[in-house]
Amino acid sequence: AAGAGAFAWAAFPAMPTRRVYCSAAHRDGQLFVLGGCGGGGRALGAAEVLDLSAQRWTVLPPLPTPRAGAAALVLGKQILVVGGVDVAQSPLASVEVYHVDEGKWEKKAALAQPSMGISAVQRDGAVYALGGMGVDTSPQALVRVYEPAKDHWQPLPSMPTPCYGASAFLQGNKIFVLGSGLCTGGRQGKLPVTAFEAFDLETRSWTRYPSMPSRRAFAACAMADGVVFSLGGLQQPGPHNFYSRPHFVNTVEMFDPAQGAWSKSSRAIRMREKRADFVAGCLGGRVVAVGGLGNQSCPLDSVEGFSLSRKKWEPLPPMPTGRCSCSSCPAPSLLFVIGGVAQGPSGAVEALCLREVP
Repeated sequence: AAGAGAFAWAAFPAMPTRRVYCSAAHRDGQLFVLGGCGGGGRALGAAEVLDLSAQRWTVLPPLPTPRAGAAALVLGKQILVVGGVDVAQSPLASVEVYHVDEGKWEKKAALAQPSMGISAVQRDGAVYALGGMGVDTSPQALVRVYEPAKDHWQPLPSMPTPCYGASAFLQGNKIFVLGSGLCTGGRQGKLPVTAFEAFDLETRSWTRYPSMPSRRAFAACAMADGVVFSLGGLQQPGPHNFYSRPHFVNTVEMFDPAQGAWSKSSRAIRMREKRADFVAGCLGGRVVAVGGLGNQSCPLDSVEGFSLSRKKWEPLPPMPTGRCSCSSCPAPSLLFVIGGVAQGPSGAVEALCLREVP
């Protein structure tokens, strides 16, 4: 893994539109930022692109359907935007595509059911959309695949556990899904899901793995070297828990699919900082945790990295603008941290990057 000194932050010009819950996609030296919520909490149609080498933003034609919390993916010379919530905060079935070369939007085949908080991954040009939350605010177990050439969504076998805002990782021919989002559970209102499941793209079947050991809201997940990490969050009060209200934690839970089990959570591998609602990713052979909320009045700017070989967290350079609720977007040797909340919605676009080591 890269040493802590190999990491640095690149600050880009601020987005023309400050926002939270926006969708981001990186393609060919350009960062597309689409939709989100502005200061009033209403969904935006704003679409903007940052040219990384010129360090310049261009305002694009707005999304035909303003939306926040949509899934966005790059498909060749197109950016596909799926679901989310509209200006009335209702889930959307609408799917739209931006043609990069032509500079225009096109409506595509809609989802069979409106959905926000979809987890989406792509493989071999097909897009897999998993879970979400419907109009009745209950989580969905829906799985659907989109083939751009046919402009058609085909249903696949449902997830064993309905969830929205989950983390999905493609590893080989499996999509791993961690129900790290919030889930609505009967009378108890919104409860985080601890389910951990995988969909096999060849057999088109689901496997259930042991659940995450602890129930935490606003945790963040990452995958590095085939190992799944579930990090931090807000621990919910429970019967074995002397806290009477949710509290920030620095929990680290690791699952190695080869061993088929979660590692025993040890104090030695806990994060340095208790945090929730932060960005997690993988960069330079490390799992990184960026910003979020912790036990202080303003969002965190602290950043830490976990070395898989050394099995410990080390401080990395702090984020220039402390924020929580950020969108993130991986790119080659960069992890973009976009918008989110500083005092109000933020226009900051910053990237944790690996320095060019001579």
